[in-house]
Amino acid sequence: QVQLVESGGGLVQAGGSLRLSCAASGRTFSAYAMGWFRQTPGKEREFVASISRSGGNIVHADSVKGRFTISRDNAKDTGYLQMNSLKPEDTAVYYCAAGPYFSSQADRYNYWGQGTQVTVSS
Repeated sequence: QVQLVESGGGLVQAGGSLRLSCAASGRTFSAYAMGWFRQTPGKEREFVASISRSGGNIVHADSVKGRFTISRDNAKDTGYLQMNSLKPEDTAVYYCAAGPYFSSQADRYNYWGQGTQVTVSS
């Protein structure tokens, strides 16, 4: 059991940066793999990035490679998504998730944050 609380979303101009945070509580955060997903109205949740329990294995979606970086600090029970060179197409609600497996599939994650809105203006 783990609870996730997201923060860091907001409005930013194209080319700008944001860092999203996902604070975890409950069981030891290091027991869970973590992922970031995003969703816009009328679309399924889209995989963004994932990271293994220890942080040794990382995958980013092709759409964000070179611009976004997932990381975690288990000592702080917090995961992060650093977003640089933002584009209007990145506009979405961003969700963090935790689960037992390192995966790009949303249904492999058991716990989800409430989501945080990221809006990129042009």
